[in-house]
Amino acid sequence: MGLDPDDLYEVDSDVPDLTGAVLMHHFEGFMDAGSAGRLLAEHLLAGEHRVVARFDVDRLIDYRSRRPTMTYAVDHWEDYDAPELVVHLLHDTDGTPFLLLSGPEPDHDWERFCRAVRNLIERWGVRLTAGFHGIPMGAPHTRPLGVTAHATRQDLVGEHQPLPNRLQVPGSLAALLEYRLGEWGHDAVGFAAHVPHYLAQSTYPAASLIVLDALSRATGLSLAEGELREAAELADAEINRQVAESDEVADVVRALERQYDTFVEASEKGSLLAESVEHMPTAEELGSQFERFLAEQNGGDGTER
Repeated sequence: MGLDPDDLYEVDSDVPDLTGAVLMHHFEGFMDAGSAGRLLAEHLLAGEHRVVARFDVDRLIDYRSRRPTMTYAVDHWEDYDAPELVVHLLHDTDGTPFLLLSGPEPDHDWERFCRAVRNLIERWGVRLTAGFHGIPMGAPHTRPLGVTAHATRQDLVGEHQPLPNRLQVPGSLAALLEYRLGEWGHDAVGFAAHVPHYLAQSTYPAASLIVLDALSRATGLSLAEGELREAAELADAEINRQVAESDEVADVVRALERQYDTFVEASEKGSLLAESVEHMPTAEELGSQFERFLAEQNGGDGTER
């Protein structure tokens, strides 16, 4: 007999009527290229919000694999950055309530955790669950960013183009949650922003913006861009500056642009076979060159030149 999933969380005694609300979720610890999901979660939480449910992280987190930070001051322990896995209540610019479940991805009891989230969804009358993060792609930052969408029902994917093939990838809690919710008859959708692979280890706000737009369209919520737009413009300007200062990197970007444009053209013609593709360096080769340049710009030791 399985353990009661309701034992995993505590709910605020004063939660308003949330019938028809959207529950978004982002878990730290799995793939999140460009920190697209983390930046978006932080952006959403920058406004007014409050915690309406709190999960028992002692039962879900392996502290020895992800040790929380503690602060030591002179002769004593001054602070402990305790991990939190909580559900926040927020409102969009029109005052419509929605929920955000965020925190570290649980290390244990995935199935039990999914059942706990289902219980909260049914308790509050949530109509749609939506996850988001970033994935690395062999595309240049000078071309429109793409989004991979997946859902428990095909019509929830909207205008987003599906992947042309089947993939087997390492599992994640977000993926399992979406999968289980579909089995239980609940609507769920997920969005993965396409982040240029040479920027995967950086913070790339432009990817967060495209996910924000996808979430707004899928949920009908009015989600403000706010400072996220400004951060994206500043980041893009810095990337373009570094490209302009190096002929080598400019060549890398142009090669990626040709590769991207060739793929798009072939896709539009209904064929992914193009003679010019085989003469181009791979995305991995181009990315390695770009990453080496960025490392050299930082002096190779984390200090600016």
